[in-house]
Amino acid sequence: MPIDPAVAVGAHVGSTTFSWTESDVLLYHLAIGAGRRPGDHLSPVALRYTLDGPSLQVLPSFGVVAPTFHATDPPPLDLPGCDIDLAQVVHGSQSISLSAPLPTCGTATVSTTLTDVWDKGKAAVIWQEGVATTGSGEELWRVRSSIFVRGEGGFGGDRGTSTTVDLPDRAPDLETTYAVTEQQALLYRLCGDRNPLHADPGFAKAAGFPAPILHGLCSYGVVLRELTDGLLGADATAVRGFGARFAGVVFMGETIRVRGWREDGRVVASATIAGGDRDGSPVLGDCVLTTA
Repeated sequence: MPIDPAVAVGAHVGSTTFSWTESDVLLYHLAIGAGRRPGDHLSPVALRYTLDGPSLQVLPSFGVVAPTFHATDPPPLDLPGCDIDLAQVVHGSQSISLSAPLPTCGTATVSTTLTDVWDKGKAAVIWQEGVATTGSGEELWRVRSSIFVRGEGGFGGDRGTSTTVDLPDRAPDLETTYAVTEQQALLYRLCGDRNPLHADPGFAKAAGFPAPILHGLCSYGVVLRELTDGLLGADATAVRGFGARFAGVVFMGETIRVRGWREDGRVVASATIAGGDRDGSPVLGDCVLTTA
């Protein structure tokens, strides 16, 4: 049986101790498009993402990739009770929460547990939660993510729950776009995700895509940065959490449209493709940004 929920749910995936430096933070920010706007190389506000020193800040989405930032192999899928193939997998959703701004360098240990396995009929959804702590046990951040495994449903498991974020019926407080570069995925893969789906045309075609697609977590970081820049004065330290559902794919050269609304003390948002044959196609849904 490819997926056995009785084995998977509650299983401890492992603990990893890792370190990061200002250089890692700078590379991550560049990979999600920081510094791309005209004049950013001279802007003290924009340089808080791209120049090392006392003014450097860390966008919280960095915490999602920090544990594997220096990985050079494709991500392993040796999950307890889950015999699945990398070509079947797409990222389903991602969230991160933290109680204080992330430091620009440090060492932490992340412990990860499989929390749920859902049976969606033609696919399975596998949920993980990771908690990053310091050497003294202080929690730094908490991540929760799901992967969508095509062709592995139908095992008679729980279908799970479904929650959606309603967008306000009014004009957004922010509407902006980000043009994805031709080398965006090639740059982002240097942040630790070497999945060939995002770089190898042959692998992408075998997985059912006409060309390599942008990493979902790159879109995730781009959208969070655009919302932070447009609604929080580019103050990454004000962000305490961000969650989103990966609703569609992005190809190199496409443009992402980001809309955000201030609502009930938080920001809710959507991300779609802007222009071209796929205008309006979803990228991220159920986006929620929480602030300090």
